[in-house]
Amino acid sequence: MKDAAIASEPVLYEASLNIKTWAEEDRPREKLLLKGKAALSDAELIAILIGSGTAKLTAVDVAKLILAAVGNDLNELARLTVKDLMKHKGIGEAKAISIVSALELGRRRKETAATAKTRITCSTDIYNYIKPQLLDLPHEEFWIILLNRANVVMKKESISSGGVAGTVADPKLIFKKALEQLASSIILVHNHPSGNIKPSAADISLTRKMKEAGQFLDLPVLDHLIFTDNDYYSFADEGIL
Repeated sequence: MKDAAIASEPVLYEASLNIKTWAEEDRPREKLLLKGKAALSDAELIAILIGSGTAKLTAVDVAKLILAAVGNDLNELARLTVKDLMKHKGIGEAKAISIVSALELGRRRKETAATAKTRITCSTDIYNYIKPQLLDLPHEEFWIILLNRANVVMKKESISSGGVAGTVADPKLIFKKALEQLASSIILVHNHPSGNIKPSAADISLTRKMKEAGQFLDLPVLDHLIFTDNDYYSFADEGIL
């Protein structure tokens, strides 16, 4: 009996490039850890966002195709919607959302970085910094400016809004907000719609109370500014603080 011949047909398939088979220093995530984020290409960074590719394409390949479709222009990529991105093979809704979210964070960071940080060195700096909030107001408002150790503004925040003759400033609320922000010092500001820069007895009393509380909390009150549209009064300049 003749042995049956076993036909050895070649197995036909397209080799799938699996990132796990790459050298460790060439895999996007490992490359970031080993060499730092600056060492990664745009495609590699996007590949980290999408996580995986398709049966025939690695995540990096998919990312390269997406970039090629927008001329390798990240600004154009940022204009794409979730639906636009989902037109690419291997990009489902979750992956598209990851890309859109990352690019939006980048846009917001750029927007924030474009705003120069304000450093307070004198009462005029305070006046100019708070002017957009208090100019031309027909009623009184009380604001605080929170600073870091370098006297750079961390945040400005409205505390209260009142009538023509006055507004309430609660020291407990003011210091609560400052402590929550881990501020190193505080500046108090309120406006006099009448144009009179002379502090009232209540203004003086509040300033002294705030100064004492700030010393106790190691959170000094650097100044209290009375704002008017054309001039200001600085408690620090007048030696009251």
